[in-house]
Amino acid sequence: MEAQSSSTLLLSRKRRRDGSNGEAEEGERFGKIPRCTVGLRHPVPFADELEPADSKAYKRVSMEEAKRGTPPERPVRVYADGIFDLFHSGHARALMQAKCLFPNTHLIVGVCSDDLTHKYKGFTVMNEDERYDAIRHCRYVDEVVRNAPWTLTPEFLAKHRIDFVAHDDIPYSSAGSDDVYKHIKEAGMFAPTQRTEGISTSDIITRIVRDYDVYVRRNLQRGYTAKELNVSFINVRNFALL
Repeated sequence: MEAQSSSTLLLSRKRRRDGSNGEAEEGERFGKIPRCTVGLRHPVPFADELEPADSKAYKRVSMEEAKRGTPPERPVRVYADGIFDLFHSGHARALMQAKCLFPNTHLIVGVCSDDLTHKYKGFTVMNEDERYDAIRHCRYVDEVVRNAPWTLTPEFLAKHRIDFVAHDDIPYSSAGSDDVYKHIKEAGMFAPTQRTEGISTSDIITRIVRDYDVYVRRNLQRGYTAKELNVSFINVRNFALL
């Protein structure tokens, strides 16, 4: 009798955690449907796709209660918001910190729309649907709010049953305010996170602008057209000579 492979032996000894018999379908073996942990097969839901929350009045937990740990059925609802353009490790680290603020955390992430972002902060590289989707695939996130408000109102906080708002502690001046989170801090709902130095969306855009010639030449070599890159025919010839 031929010896069984190590993978076959492993599967014969132990059923997979998701309850299957360990036999992968062809698509799953070769990447069409990745093997992954239960609960990570799909992106997290949008808030407006979820069933309405319990109609009972929502009672916030205190910081002491949240730090001590709440029952499994009553996670601490933490909200973090942002633009999340060119989603990078600085964004991910901030969300990781927000998720790990308390032993039992449900992390809700708000992402501002294009219209709101362009009005208050400037043009983005990724459009709102791309930015929403990037956050939906971050492992630390439990729920995503599309078209998130620039300033958090009591009505918004109540609607999403938010206990705490997570953000770095540097005053965020915008929309005519010295700090858009000032009222959150005064209400005792602010939970600070730390910024990751050396990485930001502006830093990434600066690198691209600084090395513009390198990236144009690279993309021309990869088959992009001068029209797609907004480069004139004369400049295409110059890049080809570099």
